[in-house]
Amino acid sequence: MSQKILIIEDEPDIRKTLEYNISREGYHVVGASSLLEAKSQIESDSFSLILLDLMLPDGSGLDLCREIKSDKEKSSVPIIILTAKDDEVDKVVGFELGADDYVTKPFSVRELILRMKAVLKRGEKKSDNVEVQRQFGQLSIDTESHEVFVDNNEITLTALEFKLLCQLVDRRGRVQSRDQLLSDVWGYSAEVTTRTVDTHIKRLREKLGSMGKYVQTIRGVGYKFTRTPD
Repeated sequence: MSQKILIIEDEPDIRKTLEYNISREGYHVVGASSLLEAKSQIESDSFSLILLDLMLPDGSGLDLCREIKSDKEKSSVPIIILTAKDDEVDKVVGFELGADDYVTKPFSVRELILRMKAVLKRGEKKSDNVEVQRQFGQLSIDTESHEVFVDNNEITLTALEFKLLCQLVDRRGRVQSRDQLLSDVWGYSAEVTTRTVDTHIKRLREKLGSMGKYVQTIRGVGYKFTRTPD
């Protein structure tokens, strides 16, 4: 079964162009022109990825992003924000809410599709991966169910946050540069600022609570997860 993509965009020309080109890549595409229509689609169906315009006729796409990412059942659905805004503050807010990528209009449809594929690839389970121990002190990671627990309390992470955590834990004790994390976790080397990594690390630390202190900043280099929970 092909993966299903929801496009939330109020400009008909842009929406139709995206629907046509993305469907040609083998995806099943559903369109929505407003928050109300989008919410109806999300409640009645499940999607592999959401392309979300920020400026919609009945509200801000950021509100919908916040709503999806705070819903335990839907929070793992990746979201790529589409917007005419190019303000860094808007990007940071989007990432802090859990958005997986951010594309500014006007954009190349081909680049957008490449970014979509990169985001979707992050969430794929790779059965041929060699599993390493995912127990670290009070932190427990279940790679099969994509569940994370701290002190036996479940922590809700987005698909991107989960992959970022696994990357750091699997390579604990070794420093990961921001560029390396962008390449290995985000899956591409495009025009993405290192602020993206910093924002996600900050959010991950907050969610991990007492275990967040083990995600260490190596000034001028990047980040690492402590080797042992001492």
